[in-house]
Amino acid sequence: MFRAHGRFGAFRERVSTAATIGHSRTFPGDKESMKSIKLLSTAGLLLMSQQSLSQFDTNWDNSEATINRISEHVYRWGGGGMGGINGLFVPTSEGIIVIDGPGSPCSPDAGQWFKDELEARYDVPVRYVVLSHDHQSHICGTMVFSDTAVSIGHKKIRPHLIREGRIAPVPTVTFEESLDIDLGGVKVVLHYFGPTHSDNLIVIHIPADGVLFAPDLGRPEGQLPNPDFRDMDVDSTIEVLGILARMDDVDIVVPGHNAPLSTQAYFRRYQEYLSTLRERVLDHMVAGRSLDEILELVSMDEFSDYTNLGQYHVPNVTSMYDYLYRYREPNSPGGMPIRVPQ
Repeated sequence: MFRAHGRFGAFRERVSTAATIGHSRTFPGDKESMKSIKLLSTAGLLLMSQQSLSQFDTNWDNSEATINRISEHVYRWGGGGMGGINGLFVPTSEGIIVIDGPGSPCSPDAGQWFKDELEARYDVPVRYVVLSHDHQSHICGTMVFSDTAVSIGHKKIRPHLIREGRIAPVPTVTFEESLDIDLGGVKVVLHYFGPTHSDNLIVIHIPADGVLFAPDLGRPEGQLPNPDFRDMDVDSTIEVLGILARMDDVDIVVPGHNAPLSTQAYFRRYQEYLSTLRERVLDHMVAGRSLDEILELVSMDEFSDYTNLGQYHVPNVTSMYDYLYRYREPNSPGGMPIRVPQ
């Protein structure tokens, strides 16, 4: 079953039989290993969370294509020719939910190796493919599941996929604010908090496991996530980062790129970085300084814990200037070009 919630209320479509609360639930691991898990008390769940995190993978080698179990129900996949981009999947007794699909080089069969792995490991098909956003590198490997899976994404993703000719399934199910997927006793929640890295980027939450997947809003500690802000709504992103930092039932954050896993503290730090950069660039713009002058004057040395700060500094300042150029109206706009000066 999935339920979408938005300003127009909720709709329901029956796709499976939901598990009964209070009964034991059975979830598939590999074919050789099936685990029966009973619902625990709140205290028991907390203890299990603290003790079990160490049993799962928190880091991996991106030089090889791998599948890593990161929680009771959630697996990460990627690496090798796909670079450091991460996808997730959630196997259940009634089918598999695939979330994103890195593929490089991008082609309609880029995810075939992964499909073959799933068929070797599980006796159930992929029922749903969730697209976090429209950027090709994150979703190219999802086309191979079109024979069995319903594709899902935010309602704003469709025109991007169609116009840009992305190699990815066009979602037949879209939502506005949030959507719950209940399959085989596992609940996956899709959230859209507003435009951020793109106007259709969503985050994926598996609350029972304390897992939050935040593609292109999170990276491992010490890495800036965005080389530039070309399609970012900076002000909305700053607000959404605060929301992500305060979400309940989050123990680990899966970044869209690279390893290891992260935590919600990442969102606070990146929110601070974005807010500081925005204010510094804007102050210089109000003072009438050019982009070349601002590039010389803006320093972000207090964020030197980001190892890619030097690499991203010029494109970050430049694209922040571009964003703010369209944000403000000077007291004397006469003679200003209508486009950002190049």
